[in-house]
Amino acid sequence: MLHFVNLVIIKGQLKVHTHCQTFSQTASMTLSTRPELTSPNGVVSSIPTQSQPPVSDEEMRQAVRTLLLGLGEDPDREGLRDTPKRVVKALQFLTGGYRQSLDELLNGAVFTENANEMVLVRDIDIFSSCEHHILPIIGKAHVAYIPNGKVIGLSKIARICEMYGRRLQVQERLTAQIADALQGLLKPQGVAVVIEATHMCMVMRGVQKPGSWTATSAMRGVFAEDARTRQEFMSLIAHKSSFH
Repeated sequence: MLHFVNLVIIKGQLKVHTHCQTFSQTASMTLSTRPELTSPNGVVSSIPTQSQPPVSDEEMRQAVRTLLLGLGEDPDREGLRDTPKRVVKALQFLTGGYRQSLDELLNGAVFTENANEMVLVRDIDIFSSCEHHILPIIGKAHVAYIPNGKVIGLSKIARICEMYGRRLQVQERLTAQIADALQGLLKPQGVAVVIEATHMCMVMRGVQKPGSWTATSAMRGVFAEDARTRQEFMSLIAHKSSFH
């Protein structure tokens, strides 16, 4: 059964509600659970991508040049002469996650350890790109898991967030992919992921609402099944970090 839990910010405190509630215009959250991934038999879900792009860098640069012409600009003027090359290079960097794999990213940093208490890495910077407009998504990720005989290097949690973030994304899928990756790699007792982010496609264009942010949550295993464990996680990410 698919569970939904609403999180609401009230006077700076993050609270969990088990019934549907309307959020303000500037904040929203959806908590998702995947029943097939709440057991050790879960698998990592992903969107297939091509390892070799079907077009060359030169073709991409020509496409940017065409866009500049369509905007009424002169791509041959001094300030724009190298823009197609810069745009292609920037997009390749911002989508570098397509050219990474979990195996090479982990590099063997999974260890056998007799640990069974929550491990939380919070306030991980997230920079991604909206797949609808290719505009920035900027925010923070909070990732926790409860080991079941294996632990992962803490920096690898941040790198997993970065790998999936550096793709064309929607925040809901990004949140689920991070949770599913850890669940599939470690087979822990549970995984919890919350992402809080602002979307430039809502700030710079369209509805134009600066200050708005979106929070998404994915719960696996014991975090989905046990309200007390879930509440412990939520309470740990509710206060502002004292680290800068």
